[in-house]
Amino acid sequence: GSEAVGEQGQEEEAEDRLKEHMDNLLDKSAKTRQAALQSLRLAFSSKTFSEFLLERRLTLTDSLEKCLKKGKGEEQALAGTVLTLLCLQMGSGWEGEEIFCSLKPLLINILTDSTASPGARQSCATALGMCCYIAAADLE
Repeated sequence: GSEAVGEQGQEEEAEDRLKEHMDNLLDKSAKTRQAALQSLRLAFSSKTFSEFLLERRLTLTDSLEKCLKKGKGEEQALAGTVLTLLCLQMGSGWEGEEIFCSLKPLLINILTDSTASPGARQSCATALGMCCYIAAADLE
């Protein structure tokens, strides 16, 4: 009994931290946004948050879009990685496809932008490939 309660408390604590990191993606400070992206990367790499993310995928997608558009170098690279992990968390259903379709043009823009940092371009290329593999319904 108490083990289940403790586990639920840890789950809620982890979700509260995720909410905080997601809020920090909209901060004016690039350092704060980068720290939030790094924290989300670590969280999404270590645990499945499908249910939690399902309710917040549009908000998170919008925040990642802003990081990709307005960020530079490291921030764009981290946003691409978090996007890939978000797609993995959402899976091959319509939710993953929705995320992929909304950010695909932006990923292609960064990938083909010769002035973007190599790290950002590489991260966007990986995100494009992985998200396409996981979530694209259109075989073309």
